[in-house]
Amino acid sequence: MKWKELPKNIKVRMITSFFNRAVSSAVMPFMALFFAQEMNKVWAGAFLITTVIIGFFINLVGGYISDRFPRKKVLLLTSWLISLFFLMMTVSLFPEKKLIWLFAFAYIGFIISSSLGRPAMNAIIIDSTTAENRKAVYALDYWLINLSLAIGSVLGGLLYLHHQQVLFIMLTITSTIIPIAYWLFLEDKFQNQLKKKHQNVLVDLVNNYKVAFKDSDFVKVVIGTTFILAAEFSLNSYIGIRLSETFKSVQLGNFEIAGVRMLSILNIQNMLLVVCFTFLVNRITDKFNKKHALLVGLVLYGIGYVTVTSANTWYLLVFFNLIATLGELIYSPIRNTEQANMIPSDKRGSYSAFANLSYSGADLIARSTIILGAFLIPSMMSVYIGIIISLGTILMYAGLFAKNWTGKKEKSNRVVHVNGGD
Repeated sequence: MKWKELPKNIKVRMITSFFNRAVSSAVMPFMALFFAQEMNKVWAGAFLITTVIIGFFINLVGGYISDRFPRKKVLLLTSWLISLFFLMMTVSLFPEKKLIWLFAFAYIGFIISSSLGRPAMNAIIIDSTTAENRKAVYALDYWLINLSLAIGSVLGGLLYLHHQQVLFIMLTITSTIIPIAYWLFLEDKFQNQLKKKHQNVLVDLVNNYKVAFKDSDFVKVVIGTTFILAAEFSLNSYIGIRLSETFKSVQLGNFEIAGVRMLSILNIQNMLLVVCFTFLVNRITDKFNKKHALLVGLVLYGIGYVTVTSANTWYLLVFFNLIATLGELIYSPIRNTEQANMIPSDKRGSYSAFANLSYSGADLIARSTIILGAFLIPSMMSVYIGIIISLGTILMYAGLFAKNWTGKKEKSNRVVHVNGGD
């Protein structure tokens, strides 16, 4: 699908999120280090865990709001708040003794604002695509995300230690431009707002999510995705710690590759493979049955991460990381597309927020591998990761391609067509 053929909303979202993510990814990965240096490790850990919990619940509120109110207005409000909080973070860095409490307050505000607005943005993207072009759109979005993360990693490596203020000024400027771009170019096509059914807002919110929880196929996909992503997230948790402790250094001339550098190489390899081969793999998989392609992708992904979990030789790590990334390139666009097709047209914000819980769940499972790794040898950890990926594969496949979903999808598509949602 060519760029000029993309819907206007998709172009706006991809351009704005590309620049915003490129700058923010140069800063956000260092937040743990920042708070640990300015306060202490215990304070930093407790604070960041608190923000994860806050974001978890606010995300659900954001999904409800995005279905109850015009999505463009929700995005404009949350985007302006995000730019305000980034400005506060930037200002707090200028005094000789940094205003760490102002920075922490603004960081919490940023977490709340971004969690409120994210489901609305996801819903607008689904509103602006059709079942026919979603796979191409998600493939392009997936590519741009990884390209922006790669750029952000370079920016962070070059500027974070000695030019923090410059980075946050850049972040403030880009976050201020985004709501302006939304106001000028974004079109809110969704008119069928969810009606309030209960006087008590909290009861109305809970009942709204009951529909998603009762959708057994969608729940299977979310849980399956949680298990699948947990393997990838473990790369920067258990696998990273294991490599730092047990990986035998490799000498390339005067350059030594120790465990931490090996982890960086694996992450860089992953991003470069995604940037270079996303569209090629997507064109190839278009020629095959999507059910079979999904299974092939998940099997390759599983083989890759099961091996990387315990491998301790550089060439095995690099080769099987390549296999895992290839599997991710195959399955990810299919999963994103089919999951979006399952969502009812009048609950896209709520369903998107519910789907986002898979990332929080995967992060928790990945962190649990650190504890398990203290008691299990690496080969047993590979077995553990293999079991998790197998369960995820079964649940994801059953949810996406269950027979009882076919009629529901056709009905949903007819409703979308009549309402003009796409």
